[in-house]
Amino acid sequence: MCTSIIEIARAEGMAKRGDEWFPLSQAVVAYDHARHAPLGDVITLDFINTSLEPGARAGIELTLETAKELRAALDRAIAAAEFEEAEVRGKRTVPSLLRAVSHAR
Repeated sequence: MCTSIIEIARAEGMAKRGDEWFPLSQAVVAYDHARHAPLGDVITLDFINTSLEPGARAGIELTLETAKELRAALDRAIAAAEFEEAEVRGKRTVPSLLRAVSHAR
């Protein structure tokens, strides 16, 4: 069954394929049946550069549970990084950042 669940976000960063790094332009998040992993439906992450050849892509297929764990880890890392950035720049820490860090633990 095709779910047609697709979200596209602008991406700024780098991805690696083989021995080569390439700049990113988009991240595509989808939920559909696995194409490569021996699993049922999966969350697929595709990091691509639309200005380069079609092979300029780094793809990942994750189980829904793994994707949830990854999301939680990203939330914790982002909250900690925002807290660190606020400390480094001497800005007052936003209370919501403190709540996010404490809830993530």
